[in-house]
Amino acid sequence: MPFTFFYYLYALHTYKESMKTGEIQTLTVERISDYGLYLGDGEGGEVLLPNRFTKLDMKPGDEVSVFVYHDSEDRLVASTETPLIKVGEVAALEVVDKSIHGAFLDWGLSGKHLFLPNRNQQGAVSAGHKTVVYMYVDDRTGRCVATNKIKPFIHNEEPLTVAVGDEVDVLVAFETPIGFRVVIDNRHWGMIYKNQLFRPIRVGDRSRGWVRKITEDMRIDVSLQQTGLAEVETSVVKLEAMLREHGGVLAVNDKSDPQDVARLTGMSKKVFKRALGMLLKAGKVEQTENGIKSKK
Repeated sequence: MPFTFFYYLYALHTYKESMKTGEIQTLTVERISDYGLYLGDGEGGEVLLPNRFTKLDMKPGDEVSVFVYHDSEDRLVASTETPLIKVGEVAALEVVDKSIHGAFLDWGLSGKHLFLPNRNQQGAVSAGHKTVVYMYVDDRTGRCVATNKIKPFIHNEEPLTVAVGDEVDVLVAFETPIGFRVVIDNRHWGMIYKNQLFRPIRVGDRSRGWVRKITEDMRIDVSLQQTGLAEVETSVVKLEAMLREHGGVLAVNDKSDPQDVARLTGMSKKVFKRALGMLLKAGKVEQTENGIKSKK
């Protein structure tokens, strides 16, 4: 189509390094066209925000938060949709299709999938299943590309950006005989040991965690539970919420088997008993032969 051809040429001439492909950024409405709004970055770069993402009250001078990427026709465009992954991040994305050249992943944008080339694949990649990938911008094409080979992008070299006790974002990347290797804040490698888990996790899970220990050789141990008083205070809130959700009754008490406690509450027996003790002391619950219940 004429629009496709001429806009492609236009994009080639107007794209600049300042237009950050694969990132969410705030751009300014420069002008209005039949196809949407042209947004500028203040440094000479422009990109089209198609009509389906615009609002009637948008006008030149307005600032818009958008994600910039190449569409299915290789044109640089903007979207107000929030992607599941951005450049420099790791995520577990569902494989929606495969071809002789690679796989296509659902990254949360309508009408466009993220490409995972064959050369970037590692391990089984099957349609309908999730795969852990890192996203970067290809130097030659300027397009966003995924790779399963995430190890070169994640490191524990100094200076580390985390410290003991920090709350961090954790993505489970691999399972090992002793635990799970995780990516911390899209930057560092960490380890969660199986003997410190009190709820099931699997590769691809994302959750918050806490840095337990950093060794001299920069190994980072992570826990999915806080430690110390903060952990107990959080567990008290969690226990109260669980009681409300179960009609004021839970079938565990301080005499219950640790595995039953972990299965029902997601807490270790030690943390559960400390949280329960605080609720008992506050007079909010009472123990029964079969569990605990809220006091009215």
